[in-house]
Amino acid sequence: MTTIPGSDLLTSALHIISQSLVLPVTIFLFLVMAYAIIELGGLLAEYFGRITIEPDEIESLLNGFAENKNPTKIIELVNSSNLPDNYKIILSKIAGNNVMDGKSREIFARKLIEHEEARASKSLEKTDIIAKIAPAIGLMGTLIPLGPGLEALGNGDITTLAQHLTTAFDAAITGLAAASIGFTISKVRRRWYEDQISTLDALAESILEVLK
Repeated sequence: MTTIPGSDLLTSALHIISQSLVLPVTIFLFLVMAYAIIELGGLLAEYFGRITIEPDEIESLLNGFAENKNPTKIIELVNSSNLPDNYKIILSKIAGNNVMDGKSREIFARKLIEHEEARASKSLEKTDIIAKIAPAIGLMGTLIPLGPGLEALGNGDITTLAQHLTTAFDAAITGLAAASIGFTISKVRRRWYEDQISTLDALAESILEVLK
């Protein structure tokens, strides 16, 4: 069998590179899993502190806006509602701006809502990244130990083979677990944020309509 000149050198270089990644991949997997657990705790805290806006309250606010077409009264209705504080601030800014005309007020409202959407997207980015990258890092942590493990198998060293296989399985499980946690957190939070943004958008549209 003909050997391509330099192939042994390239193979050795690839082996060195792959084995040099063992420690970084292990550390990264540990950090990803730790962050996923921290975010899971944050999700639980957010769940217990989350303010749910019922349809009846939204209807009451919309009726109040229609009946009281006065910016001051609208702000009072907003501040006395069960809305989150940041939504109260946004709606109060929209209603309380007496300088802008109707079109400018609409543009201003849209920018405030877009800023809130961007803030929600930023909150989802980290767990989205975990959900996508953790399986890949887990796969790397699975494949890297298999090289030395197969080499140990060729030498008849079953103990070393078992150790590397254990490391490989642990990496796969950790990566999948972190990805599952990240995906679940993103899914739940995305549903919450979409509902909140929808409520904010409806209330803002109502204020713009009555203040035309």
